[in-house]
Amino acid sequence: MEQLKPKLFYVLKNYSKEQFIKDIVAGIIVAIIALPLSIALALASGVSPEKGLYTAIVAGFVISFLGGSRVQISGPTAAFAAIVAGIVATSGLEGLAVATLMAGLLLILMGVLRLGNLIRFIPYTITTGFTAGIAVTIAIGQMKDFFGLTYGEGVSPVETIEKAEAVIAHFTTINMQALIVGVVCLAVLIFWPYIGKVLPGKAGKIAGSIPPSLLAVFAGIGIVSGLGMEVNTIGTLYEITNQPPTFRLPVINYELISSQFSNALTIAILAAVESLLSCVVSDSMINSKHNSNMELVAQGAGNVASALFGGIPATGAIARTAANVKNGGRSPISGMVHAVVLLLVMVLFMPYAALIPMPAIAAILFMVAYNMCGWREFVYLIKTSPKSDIAVLIVTFVLTVVFDLVVAIEVGIVFAAVLFMKRMSDVTQVEGWKYINDPDDPDGIELRQVPEGTLVYEISGPMFFAAADKLLKISVPEKTKNLIIRMRSVNAIDATAMHNLEQLLTKCKKQNVQLILSHVNEQPLNVMKKAGFFEAVGLENFCAHIDDAIKRAEDLQ
Repeated sequence: MEQLKPKLFYVLKNYSKEQFIKDIVAGIIVAIIALPLSIALALASGVSPEKGLYTAIVAGFVISFLGGSRVQISGPTAAFAAIVAGIVATSGLEGLAVATLMAGLLLILMGVLRLGNLIRFIPYTITTGFTAGIAVTIAIGQMKDFFGLTYGEGVSPVETIEKAEAVIAHFTTINMQALIVGVVCLAVLIFWPYIGKVLPGKAGKIAGSIPPSLLAVFAGIGIVSGLGMEVNTIGTLYEITNQPPTFRLPVINYELISSQFSNALTIAILAAVESLLSCVVSDSMINSKHNSNMELVAQGAGNVASALFGGIPATGAIARTAANVKNGGRSPISGMVHAVVLLLVMVLFMPYAALIPMPAIAAILFMVAYNMCGWREFVYLIKTSPKSDIAVLIVTFVLTVVFDLVVAIEVGIVFAAVLFMKRMSDVTQVEGWKYINDPDDPDGIELRQVPEGTLVYEISGPMFFAAADKLLKISVPEKTKNLIIRMRSVNAIDATAMHNLEQLLTKCKKQNVQLILSHVNEQPLNVMKKAGFFEAVGLENFCAHIDDAIKRAEDLQ
């Protein structure tokens, strides 16, 4: 069993000066990448820009220090933007702080209880569906700033559908100057990575090392300031502060706790899924193995710290983690350096963030949405998956867009569970042997001689509540003396199936029919012993093999 010990403590045992330098360089580069993204994601989440940096600084440092991965970089991510914006709109910053705090405590509890491996039980169709839905939600939410639209007084849409309707209704107010800035920034984001590949030698290497998002921000500032364009900037809409994060205990009461519990649970599950997925991706890049339970504890501690220092929910960021690996980061030191560098940049240069045009932020978030939507995988799943999985995928996607992530995950998991139980019920069969002594008949009984008055039924598949009713369909004619139940393919049985077996035993006793069980596996046998069914049937009527069961029936003739 994995110990709850931070990966940092293992790494420092054989840490070298050379690796320390590489980690510092990687941390600085990741901080440069995280700076515009943290601001953009904060604005997409409906909070002021510095809160995104607070999250990257506080949660990023704590999670790297305590984490179960060598290279995980954590901070605000696009996955939380929609749910955070919804919480802020309905419950304010206090509600968000309480939800984030509770989510952190839930994550810590999940790690302490060693639930890290249970995250794999969330179906891939659900994660793909809500990720694509979040991407659509982010894109719709940024259209107002990208096109420079002006909404009428009192128009302040919260839900995604409301935002889409508002964009359509006010599209005639489009600001062409804002659109030009947005298109230029979007072009930089799309084409700059290719320029780094095309340019030869050192020039290409230098160009490739410059984050497109940072370049887009500078391009937007240059166009708006240089040409004197009338375009909204962060400074015209928000009050900018360069104050470092400070401790503040949120107001906590029963009403907030009860109203935010479902949001906290969603944040915790989403943070766990995204963080552990990022760990798996980074493991494959550096040939390492993360400690999933320690990572959950670290994510929980990071979110608690973020809530107490004015931040928003945080989780492992796949793109930033990959950038860390590609630039030489191989220990949690690089993640801690990234947080410290962001703190220094915030204190020294945050006032200049007021110059960033809102269309530039929208363009960055458009690219974030495109990169996270996974449309190719979405289409592939629709083409290749069973109909039930396609239904889960589409339902989760639609609910994420139309309602919110909480509803989508809750309904998606329930829907997937019901469909899974239906599939398991369909494959579970209770069938009587066909008494045909024909070696060419695949349904025959291999020429076994079954005593007169003996019936043999074979159960295939798990016996649980969705399939338990099939036991009651076993027919026992009047002349039957013995009923053999062959259970070699039953690896699990639940209370409902056990209850139905007891009813079958009662039915057999009333008709003076002896019940004999063949090849009962360990889990079903333990359940039968605990329920008293083993004693009621009798030790002598539990046989290891079908031949033994038939011999037992012969002896009872």
